[in-house]
Amino acid sequence: MTTRRRAPLGAILYFTGLLLLGLYFTFAAVQGDYGVFKRAEIEAEGADLTERLAVLEAEVARMENLTRRLSDSYLDLDLLDEQAREVLGLIRADEIVIR
Repeated sequence: MTTRRRAPLGAILYFTGLLLLGLYFTFAAVQGDYGVFKRAEIEAEGADLTERLAVLEAEVARMENLTRRLSDSYLDLDLLDEQAREVLGLIRADEIVIR
């Protein structure tokens, strides 16, 4: 006669607990606050902010150039003429304005 032994209930609960604990840590490693998905999101945001910084630095450089060209020590007459036309709406007597 063969006798069949059941696994003890304590062993089943122990391994079930270990499995659930492993699943919890796996989920936290993938989707948690410090997980893989969050890291990818932060890296993408960092790349976007780096691009925006480059655009803003180019804009600042352009503004510094325009400011220097209109300063007292260096005066660009073409830029001054352009600014007077744009801001004040001035034109010369021999010009025709088409809008």
